[in-house]
Amino acid sequence: MKVKLIFATLIVCLATAAVFAADAFTGTWKLNEAKSKMGAGAVKNTTVTYEVMGDTIKVTLDGVSSDGKATHDEWTGKYDGKDYPVTGNPMTDTRAYKKVNDHTLEATGKKGDKVVLTAKITVSADGKTRTVVSTQTTTDGKKVTSTAVYDKQ
Repeated sequence: MKVKLIFATLIVCLATAAVFAADAFTGTWKLNEAKSKMGAGAVKNTTVTYEVMGDTIKVTLDGVSSDGKATHDEWTGKYDGKDYPVTGNPMTDTRAYKKVNDHTLEATGKKGDKVVLTAKITVSADGKTRTVVSTQTTTDGKKVTSTAVYDKQ
């Protein structure tokens, strides 16, 4: 009886670990401003949350615009490189995420047919740090490059 209970507990633990290891991005990430280098005029996403919703991913970004106003946008789609709509972001209409490997995503944001955001998103091997190197086109047409470092919550 004891062996069956230990075996069942082990199976549950392994299954739980497999679910969480399946996507290194899932969870809530907080901006570590001390480690980040934000370009002048860049939107600063202070909290980013990735949620698995069936066969799709929902990404919620909360932050501060270059003029100090609160921002909130949401994207739901797949890591398949296709454009999916963004809500709440006046800078982009769509965003596409492409999974490069288990710890790296590439993202592209568009306003109409024009690319206004590119990003490489990497989660560290230990799953505790997320780094985003991005280039955004500001409302006045300037390109701004930033490196944002996030801590897993």
